[in-house]
Amino acid sequence: MNIKTLAGQLGISVSTVSKALNDSHEISAETKRKVLDLAALLNYTPNAYAGSLRNKKSSNIAVVLPEVADSFFSQAINGIESVAQEKGYHVIVYLTHEKQHKEQSILNDFRSGRVDGVLMSLSCETTSNDHIFRLNDKKIPVVFFDRVPEGMTAAKIVTDDFESSCKATMQLIAKGCQRLAFLSLSDKLAIFNNRVEGFKKALHNSGLVFDESMLVTCSSDEQQAHHVLTNLLMRPDRPDGVVASTEKTATELYDVCNQLGLQIPADIKVIAFASLPIAALLHPPLATIVQPAFEMGKVAATLLFKALEKPHFNLAKEYVVVPSVFVERRSGGC
Repeated sequence: MNIKTLAGQLGISVSTVSKALNDSHEISAETKRKVLDLAALLNYTPNAYAGSLRNKKSSNIAVVLPEVADSFFSQAINGIESVAQEKGYHVIVYLTHEKQHKEQSILNDFRSGRVDGVLMSLSCETTSNDHIFRLNDKKIPVVFFDRVPEGMTAAKIVTDDFESSCKATMQLIAKGCQRLAFLSLSDKLAIFNNRVEGFKKALHNSGLVFDESMLVTCSSDEQQAHHVLTNLLMRPDRPDGVVASTEKTATELYDVCNQLGLQIPADIKVIAFASLPIAALLHPPLATIVQPAFEMGKVAATLLFKALEKPHFNLAKEYVVVPSVFVERRSGGC
């Protein structure tokens, strides 16, 4: 069933039917009534996708994420959805699986007009912004959150990574830790580099020497990460305190400690950047730096829709910092 069928049965033009369905002032009330009555009788439903092509508007926004297993990203999606639903938009989630080539492919597809705007957190492999610049050339607004690009003017929603990492490290030092390690996921992204710098600052402030070998980059692959962490904890000078940059590295650390017979927090104390809802239920309960994931997603979506509704809004200048919250638990020596 389409408008050609309606037009044929009513003996009027397709354009007249279209205008009647859209309540155009050009069409008489009597014609509108006939069109609507027949549409209801024949159970006609307008093709929203075809309409979006005509209007050059898809009513879709994309959320490009490295993964959804991380609690942070699932909570951020909820924050994004809370705004998009009010605006009558659909949210489509795309996963890069921490691969830059996948990220590039996804963004290239968007250039055809599949979505009206993009909310994005970079993969841990991303080293180039070229694919993002190409999207900007198509005038598709982009807002980055959590993992944001360096050296690029763009809307960014972040948290206080440097300060939070410094605070977590100082907490471990206050609990007696002298050999501290930092578990990162990438040395390419600003978010992890900022956390490393906060870690180094705390060591410096406490008179401790930074040991480059204690800065450990874990793979997103579980087996490789398990191998790296096993080697770290089997060292004669193994760390007695660890700051984990993601909840994934923290849970993997728990697993390795269990296999090696190391006790948390007696043998090694742990604090992690994590939004894990069950952090308090782990054994022992995990001390966390909780990023305001829902709020960050909500702020990012609000800015994106502001750009969609106001063409002259300077989106690229927006930079918002939403503070994280430190939650003390037993893994950190509390």
